[in-house]
Amino acid sequence: MEMKKRISLELRNKTPAEVAELVVDNCRSSDGEIEGLTDEFKELEFLSMVNVGLTSLAKLPSLPKLRKLELSDNNISGALETLSEKCPNLTYLNLSGNKIKELSTLEALQNLKNLKSLDLFNCEITTLEDYRESIFELLPQVTYLDGFDAEDNEAPDSDADEDEDDDEEEDDGEEGPGQLGDYEEEEEEEEDEEGSESGEVGLSYLMKEDIQDEEDDDDYVEEEGEEEEAGVRGEKRKRVAEDEGEDDDDEDDD
Repeated sequence: MEMKKRISLELRNKTPAEVAELVVDNCRSSDGEIEGLTDEFKELEFLSMVNVGLTSLAKLPSLPKLRKLELSDNNISGALETLSEKCPNLTYLNLSGNKIKELSTLEALQNLKNLKSLDLFNCEITTLEDYRESIFELLPQVTYLDGFDAEDNEAPDSDADEDEDDDEEEDDGEEGPGQLGDYEEEEEEEEDEEGSESGEVGLSYLMKEDIQDEEDDDDYVEEEGEEEEAGVRGEKRKRVAEDEGEDDDDEDDD
């Protein structure tokens, strides 16, 4: 697929000014030049043109916000001054697998003041004696060459850093619900305590009611007993009176 058509497809109904990342790897440049990329891509921060048959960067448009540029596996051999003119804010540049042979070819990168990482894997220049020392001396702003700094410390993986940030966010997210869960547990414990206290109060109240009911029952039984006793005494008095009446009658008859 031609580069111009590929770029058109990658837009996906967006305007060039809305695109921050553009990947057109493995398409074809008809004449070794950049095609379909214009100054309208002013918000572009990441551009990847791997294995597209580029031999020149002469038609690279002005991309003031571009920070990462992938140009590996092309046929670029020089004229790198275009990069500092068109992409002054580059921090990462991958020229691996190109036809970079001489140290002097890279002098054009000295004007890329923000360049921190440069990759030249599989370029003929890597076979030069003291290759790494020479590059770090020529480009003092570069921290990582082919993935390692001057002391052979490996460059941090930006993807891994992002994963770590995601993990930290997830941990923070886990702490939030955990704290909320603890708070809910404390509330439940308080409710249980209140419930148990109210239960105890209710039980005590019920026990008091039962005791009161028993006392009332006892009083009622006593009252009934007293009434029965009073009735019995009344019956006795009645009988005595009747007996006395009969005796009086007998005396009158006599």
